[in-house]
Amino acid sequence: MTIVRCETITANSYPVAVHVRDHTFNSDVGASSGGADSAPGAHDYFDAALATCKATTAMWYAKRHDIPLERVECVVESDDSHEREGVYKYRVQLVFHGALTDEQRTRLHRAAAACPITKLMTTAEIQIETI
Repeated sequence: MTIVRCETITANSYPVAVHVRDHTFNSDVGASSGGADSAPGAHDYFDAALATCKATTAMWYAKRHDIPLERVECVVESDDSHEREGVYKYRVQLVFHGALTDEQRTRLHRAAAACPITKLMTTAEIQIETI
């Protein structure tokens, strides 16, 4: 089980400190929502989870299959214009660096497409209990 804690940094203000294991980072809301935009917001971290999962899954796959992948770049563009209707769209661009064959690039794309966060976002039933 993973535990994520967060608490307001300053009274009557939006920014929060987020704690995950031994890591601490901040989150805020954007200026259009009344925040200072001093840190990424919840949606930014949601989108970043997808980008980091795809990049690290590709590297994990390459290491296990002796594919000479040196670096991965992942750009995630999100479109939340229809989020209130239940549609949140992503466009993901992956760039693989290294002396790779076309077949290896195809395999890396397939592995990244099946990353755990993609599966979580698209196939899992999420249950949230707020107490």
